[in-house]
Amino acid sequence: MTRFLAGRLAGLLVTLTVSSFVVFAGLYLAPGSPESVLLGNSTPTPERRAAVREQYGLDDPFMVRYLHWLGDVLQGDLGTSFVGNQPVAARIDAVYGTTLSLVAVTAVLIAVLGLGLGLLAALRPGRTDDLVSAATATAAGVPAFVAASLGISVLAVRLGWFPAYGAGGPGLPGTLHALVLPALSLALISSALLARVTRAAVRAELGKEYVETARARGVPTRRVIRAHVLPNAAPPLITVGGLLVAALLAGTVVVENAFGLPGMGSLLIGSVNQKDFPTVQAVTLLMVTGFVLVNLLVDVAQQLLDPRLRQGGTP
Repeated sequence: MTRFLAGRLAGLLVTLTVSSFVVFAGLYLAPGSPESVLLGNSTPTPERRAAVREQYGLDDPFMVRYLHWLGDVLQGDLGTSFVGNQPVAARIDAVYGTTLSLVAVTAVLIAVLGLGLGLLAALRPGRTDDLVSAATATAAGVPAFVAASLGISVLAVRLGWFPAYGAGGPGLPGTLHALVLPALSLALISSALLARVTRAAVRAELGKEYVETARARGVPTRRVIRAHVLPNAAPPLITVGGLLVAALLAGTVVVENAFGLPGMGSLLIGSVNQKDFPTVQAVTLLMVTGFVLVNLLVDVAQQLLDPRLRQGGTP
């Protein structure tokens, strides 16, 4: 296990290093320049332009600028925003809690809906299976922005069950109430995909010989499912579920803007519109880091649940 963790951590560092280079290079090559944003619409004197370029190191070669930025990031300095000349870390600190709360609520909904519907379809063949399969196939084709629009129109405006905009009332109950509808919009596709994978995995286990043997010996079906079927079906479910949760970090961009939630997704879109390069770089890098860390946790969970992986066998 120690060797496995060492290898995964080494891979994590390589991935994050490459990602940081791509993030920095992508904005470096993007249209426009930090200089034009900093100087605004005014026509600066050559001296003023030179001073700005020297202050922000814009005259340095690309690799020098990248290494300087990466060194600051490793020390916890995410740079200074072009908006208000405030630290990027302070801007992120004000909004990251909303995004983490949204991801947490969405992850719970994905687990409950995806696993619940998948098990229902797998254990109830026939009409129930057909209904669940049809519903999940439909839900899997609904993009998050469409689900958000429908949710706002029906559940928020017409029925008034949830707020249509903003972070909700004060306190934890108000916050959770405001996050339910955005989380449902974000969880729709993911829960449908997890339900279909759950159905397939559980059906595959139910058709194996050990299940028939246990039933022939008089072992109750519930016990067989709880003690054998579900643990054996867990590895692919954890893999798919982990990837879906990791992808939520990017999915929040659309949903947060649709519902006016002050999270990292809204900050990213606002920073792109304002050409706030340091904030865009920092938020993008943090989202990539979150995605990679979730995948690392999934790999560790796979190792703990599947003895064949720990022994170097084929799952």
